[in-house]
Amino acid sequence: MATEKRAAFKDETYWGRPLPSFGDPHGRLLIVGLAPAAHGGNRTGRIFTGDRSGDWLFRSLFPTGFANQPTSEHRDDGLALTDCLITAAARCAPPANKPTPEELENCSRWLLPDLAVTRKVIVALGAVAWNQVLRLGGRLEWSIPRPRPRFGHLHEVALAPGPVLLGSFHPSQQNTFTGKLTEEMLDSVFRRAREVLARNSS
Repeated sequence: MATEKRAAFKDETYWGRPLPSFGDPHGRLLIVGLAPAAHGGNRTGRIFTGDRSGDWLFRSLFPTGFANQPTSEHRDDGLALTDCLITAAARCAPPANKPTPEELENCSRWLLPDLAVTRKVIVALGAVAWNQVLRLGGRLEWSIPRPRPRFGHLHEVALAPGPVLLGSFHPSQQNTFTGKLTEEMLDSVFRRAREVLARNSS
């Protein structure tokens, strides 16, 4: 994917490698996305950076205090996260933005360590991330309800002794352009994450 460049970025050297997590490694909030965007994270080398999905995500993280600024343009733009780590179910940009089960399993070697650190809240951006958290949570001996909880926006499930899992529609253009996800809907997810963190620290 790093060889297929958009005209606007034709002179840039794309990152084009598995994307690392970004933020506070011990943050109580973990955000799990789908995969790097072909011309976002795959280009810039930082997750949710340089694309429209990142614009939406950090505009929501800023007012809730998880990010020090509302924009994420490039790796040296000064962005820092507080008490929050962002990761992804897949670490490379998949064809058609649809990682295969095999790719998700291969990438679980990176996601599992992020899940294993003590978290209070996990926000899953989309059904793929939601299902992958539940699948890998079973390996960590979290209590996964049966039947397995279905993904939905602001759906919430406690994975004792693990974290609270919150669902959110992914801030992809497919969702934001159609109105399936609004800024208020995304803001509500991180306000809820703040409420859960406050409850667990009292």
